[in-house]
Amino acid sequence: MQLYNTLSAEERAQLIDEAGKQRLTLSFYAYAKIEDPKKFRDELFIAWNALDALGRIYVAHEGINAQMSIPADQFDDFKNTLEAYDFMKGIRLNVAIEQDNHSFLKLTIKVRHKIVADGLNDDTFDVTNKGIHLKAQEFNNLLEDPNTIVVDFRNHYESEVGHFEGAITPDVENFRESLPIINKQLQDFKEDKNLLMYCTGGIRCEKASAYFKHQGFKNVFQLEGGIIEYTRQIKEENIESKFIGKNFVFDHRLGERITDDIISQCHQCGKPCDNHTNCANDACHLLFIQCDDCKTAMENCCSTECLEITHLPVEEQVALRKGLQVGNKVFRKGKSDALTFKKSGDLPNKPLAKVDSKNIRQKIAVKKTLLGKAEHYYTKSKIAQFLIENNEVSVGDKILISGPTTGEQEITITEMLVDGSSCETAKAGDQITFELPFRVRLSDKIYKILG
Repeated sequence: MQLYNTLSAEERAQLIDEAGKQRLTLSFYAYAKIEDPKKFRDELFIAWNALDALGRIYVAHEGINAQMSIPADQFDDFKNTLEAYDFMKGIRLNVAIEQDNHSFLKLTIKVRHKIVADGLNDDTFDVTNKGIHLKAQEFNNLLEDPNTIVVDFRNHYESEVGHFEGAITPDVENFRESLPIINKQLQDFKEDKNLLMYCTGGIRCEKASAYFKHQGFKNVFQLEGGIIEYTRQIKEENIESKFIGKNFVFDHRLGERITDDIISQCHQCGKPCDNHTNCANDACHLLFIQCDDCKTAMENCCSTECLEITHLPVEEQVALRKGLQVGNKVFRKGKSDALTFKKSGDLPNKPLAKVDSKNIRQKIAVKKTLLGKAEHYYTKSKIAQFLIENNEVSVGDKILISGPTTGEQEITITEMLVDGSSCETAKAGDQITFELPFRVRLSDKIYKILG
């Protein structure tokens, strides 16, 4: 009986592309008493693996917290797997506005002490005594009340690219840091102010609202379903968005655009920008904001030191990392002395720019077929090397190159070498090279655009 992943992310991505099915990215949570989280976890894995559902899910004695990607045609069957449990009957599913078939590439279900690391002792207060849930229009109305204080319960790298107008945006690394800070900051407003809170999908506010009511706050409100559900409602009901910018999300996309406003800057040059990337140096992986010009000049790196390391032979890079906690083992949350224009804490409400419709890192919605994967990039000559694993590609074809740090970029092949010789067409098994004005990574895929 399969209870764990047997495919790599690369193999899963290839299967998704070959299937050609639309997938939905969604999230949900539920606080409930689960007697045996390990048994619950295994039951979910068996049911969801059979549906080709992928994602990052945490289960604990206190409930479940899930961010997932599922085939659109399996949506009803997926909901049935939830309905099998009484505490998930009728559960709200926050479906993403922007879809990406590669948002998740593994099914990971982990048993944790808590489904959100809040640092609270739940035995000291009534976690069910929550704040009043507000829908989008109700939230907007309360925002207009001068007696309202609105608080963002997300982290600094999330609020930097988008937040509600006038919100307090704590300069914190994680959720548990924000609770005592906000409690101390608002001590004088417990009796007479409306405390209005929000987060990405609502789960952090479920616990935070109960905590603040326990701390003596009389009028506590929370955004139902968080920013994700707020976005769906304002689009469906044609409601004015009081949220400006982009909503940071914890999957391959790293963000969903809510409005065309850009309120943050490239951390390296200061140009208006709200595209997150991870440093290309495998010993760093710092999360930061980088514009396309700096992306090209710095080759996806956060500093000249990291750039120099990526130019070393792979063996030397591995040797430098030996004995260190690197890569995915350490989550670098976007603060470094190298990031000159990093902003956190007290953030602006006025946009610095509007989205450029020609931004090459906006998602390119095209019908495509997978060709293969990147193998190398020759920096000095600006030549990329790919291995063709499926189908054929010819000079004149439009292709799409996609990856976590590269984004999605479309070009037309005007000339290429096949296994070292000039050729018009390449087929499965061939190694191709051609000029490319941006660096590619080993995680990048190459697709042929159809039609």
